[in-house]
Amino acid sequence: MRIPAWTEDELLLAGALVVKNGWRELRTHNTEVQDLSELLRSLPIHGPESLALPNFRSPDSVSRKTTDFMTNHGRYTGRATRCGKPTLLMIDAFTEREAEMLQAAQAVEDGIGSGELHLIPPQPDEVDETGSSAIEGRLLVRRALARERNPKLRAQKIKQVRQREASLRCEVCDFDFARAYGDLGEGYIEVHHVTPLHISGTRETRLDDLACVCANCHRMCHRCRPGESWRTPAALRELMGKAGPGDRH
Repeated sequence: MRIPAWTEDELLLAGALVVKNGWRELRTHNTEVQDLSELLRSLPIHGPESLALPNFRSPDSVSRKTTDFMTNHGRYTGRATRCGKPTLLMIDAFTEREAEMLQAAQAVEDGIGSGELHLIPPQPDEVDETGSSAIEGRLLVRRALARERNPKLRAQKIKQVRQREASLRCEVCDFDFARAYGDLGEGYIEVHHVTPLHISGTRETRLDDLACVCANCHRMCHRCRPGESWRTPAALRELMGKAGPGDRH
């Protein structure tokens, strides 16, 4: 069995290490490299067959990855090492959004350290059709999706909206399931985290952290592009405005 390719969660953590070291590589004997190797081997992403491989995310492999980050960065003047497109995209993301990326990496570390991310089972749609999982990486997206699918939270959010509004509509496009589908659509809506979890942190989800959205807008809020976070309803609404009028459903 071959050692699996680096996931975005792993690249996020490796990239943060290099950035905090001034975009310089770190050698195998470095304590931070050894700590990261141990952390990567603890991530609830790869199966036991990967962990059994002797060189899986070893200090040597982590050190080589930090070299990839250093030598493929725009200001490096020497010869670049060969690395895959995901690493290059992560370098671009750290270059363009350093503070946000470091915050996301810290959120992953905190979630692993607390044990919370180990307890959340894999979620449908935690990665999109390209395999991308945005700035947060798969693990924080997994946590967000698990919270959004919490039936108790969903029911509480719907109750809150119905107390404030005359009807239950998508906060992005105004789609009303009851109006479109009659009794079948009555009371149906999906919920979405307004704030990415690397910004909101590990606090208990509040109802005001959630937005009611239709299935289409929910998917578009979560659709990933490298180096981006998921979209708030306001950001998606702005994108729709730029796209112009069309058939929304």
